[in-house]
Amino acid sequence: MDIFQAIILGIVEGLTEFLPISSTGHMIVVANWMGMDENAENKAFMVIIQLAAILAVVLNYRDKFTLQKVDLWIKVLIGFLPLAIVGFLFKDVIKESFTAEVVAYMFIVGGIIFLIVEYFYKEENHHTLEVEDITYKQAGWIGFAQMFALIPGTSRAGSTIVGALLVGLSRRASAEFSFLLAIPVMLATSGYDLLKHYDEFTQEGILTLGIGFIVSFVVAYLTMMFFIKFLEKFTFVAFGVYRILFGLLLLAFYL
Repeated sequence: MDIFQAIILGIVEGLTEFLPISSTGHMIVVANWMGMDENAENKAFMVIIQLAAILAVVLNYRDKFTLQKVDLWIKVLIGFLPLAIVGFLFKDVIKESFTAEVVAYMFIVGGIIFLIVEYFYKEENHHTLEVEDITYKQAGWIGFAQMFALIPGTSRAGSTIVGALLVGLSRRASAEFSFLLAIPVMLATSGYDLLKHYDEFTQEGILTLGIGFIVSFVVAYLTMMFFIKFLEKFTFVAFGVYRILFGLLLLAFYL
């Protein structure tokens, strides 16, 4: 991997990690288009730079990291557990399902689901306006929805946001809970890969990793801020349409 590729992947990771458009799907596709080898170092790079996105969440929502917010983090843990358990039990099956075709179809399916959810969305029926007001039951259902993110191309952010909308959260609260829920998910996956592959990075590899990490952090931080501003005026329809179009493009390219 060269520095240019590291910058491009850092931008892609930062832009897509918290948007409901599947960061993993985009990373796989972009890496493929740049002709990158699927070696252990490149795979580890794409997972480890997710840690930069975690730091972006911490900085953006540093007011949530206080003792007064313990109840909120219990709900985040409740939302995390279903994915953690199912992902651990079926990790081998999940790895085998990572194909361009599956990613493409799930982009389209996810886009259609967003359009349907938005069609039936009624502002007056979504009373949970702040993430602190989420109930334990809502957190559990959102965690159940997040399990669908184990299907490549589905999008972790997309699954959690759809689940949150269906149990009564506002668009903003849905997005923000998805941000916070990303922390334990990415700590688990990125931390595991870091321990497993840290010795595979050469001195040159450390440099590209550092550049990708910084780029990912900056882009993720800005993306979260603009995403919340976007949701104050607009809906998720644009993301649904984008997912369908991108999925169709992938099908045309790979099939």
